[in-house]
Amino acid sequence: MATSTEAKRDTRFFGHPLGLANLFGVEAWERFSYYGMLGILPIYLYYSVAEGGLAMAETTATSIVGAYGGLVYLSTIAGAWVADRLLGAERTLFYSAVLIMVGHIALAVLPGYLGVGVGLVCVALGSGGLKGNATSVVGTLYTEHDERRDGGFSLFYMGINLGSFVGPLLTGLAQSNVGFHLGFGLAAIGMALGLVQYTLGRRNLPDSARAVPNPLPRKNRPHAIGVLVLVVAVIVVALLTGVVTAANLSDVVVWVVAVAAVIYFAVILTSRKITAVERKRVLSFIPMFIASVVFWSLYQQQFTVVEVYSDKRLDRNLFGWEMPVSWVQSINPVFIIVLAPVFALLWTKLARRQPSTPIKFALGTGIMGVAFLLFLPLAGGGPNSAPLLALVGILLVFTIAELLLSPVGLSLATKLAPEAFRTQMVALFFLSVSLGTALSGSLAQYYSADDETPYFGIIGGIAVVVGVLLALISPFVRRLMSGVR
Repeated sequence: MATSTEAKRDTRFFGHPLGLANLFGVEAWERFSYYGMLGILPIYLYYSVAEGGLAMAETTATSIVGAYGGLVYLSTIAGAWVADRLLGAERTLFYSAVLIMVGHIALAVLPGYLGVGVGLVCVALGSGGLKGNATSVVGTLYTEHDERRDGGFSLFYMGINLGSFVGPLLTGLAQSNVGFHLGFGLAAIGMALGLVQYTLGRRNLPDSARAVPNPLPRKNRPHAIGVLVLVVAVIVVALLTGVVTAANLSDVVVWVVAVAAVIYFAVILTSRKITAVERKRVLSFIPMFIASVVFWSLYQQQFTVVEVYSDKRLDRNLFGWEMPVSWVQSINPVFIIVLAPVFALLWTKLARRQPSTPIKFALGTGIMGVAFLLFLPLAGGGPNSAPLLALVGILLVFTIAELLLSPVGLSLATKLAPEAFRTQMVALFFLSVSLGTALSGSLAQYYSADDETPYFGIIGGIAVVVGVLLALISPFVRRLMSGVR
């Protein structure tokens, strides 16, 4: 087993610890299954029964997709709590991967709404448990001041996008030629392969990845079980009484996540287990949390508005062959695969001269707003009026914004984290993704192909303004970060 000291000296994976290769691989397969499924899920929900779908209204379908994505990231709280209090990050990651595989199998073999309900719940909980903990384990491979850290997270992010690229291609082909359930089945196979690969390489991870930083006393476990039962009961009652429906699901998730984020910040900031310096660092994370929410509320519309746009407005004809809708989801990962090493090299070469994290967040949020403004010249066209190359160019801008914020955000969460809340601080970053993703479903309800200009113009403009404001207050934020860049 690798120790933290050994990992610090290890340069066997492109100058990084060998354990990074194992985490790179399991995330690649998890993203293969996740994005492969997500690439066909929206059209499965709103396509007609004759086309193999469930014939939902488009607004209901995008609400479910946005809410589902939000719940994935919301469940990072549960995964982080289990890791910090019960199992440690590495074991929680493993069991979460098993749950993801079960969810994809349910989507593949169970019919209709039953498969959607069981499958999405399992995948949401499993992905939440895997995502935050995989990031936390990557953080254990480096010391606090290791300049390879941001570069390592960028390489890890490239692994994520290798899976994101291949998944929609294969599931989209399966859906187009055979049917939706075969596409979901391929996602299950991908996650099974990820489990095998991860199991074979677990010994390369440091012992610190298996540590339980804040163990739950045995006497408190009945209380935790009681809280879990209460939460499940509230959800069941809300569904049975019609308080929560498919149509309003994304709005409900937005409110739940927003309240959870406020509570989470309050719990960490008022804890006696953190020092004064750690408290200032957590405070510095608040404006970047807000910017992250704005960024993800636009970026995650790839799976709501952009998916519908690709189905209804995009000219997908390639030399007489119509490209599957889900293939659009593979465009962004191609750019990530190409550009992530460039960004990783750039941050490594610049070292202490690279822009501060608040500036990176400001640039990422503002550029994401610009990407939405680029839809404006295409507004007002009819079916098949939007050129594929135009959308490719817009998604390139999405990618540049993403690389400025997302992998840097993952790294920042591990650097600002108080020792007692190591994994849960990563969960806070994912809460910003959760809130933004749920908002992407809620905002999609206001999109209309007949009147696109106000939608893209207002949302894009707001993101640009938020980016500018964060840049202006960045000196104050850096002071709160207390030496962390």
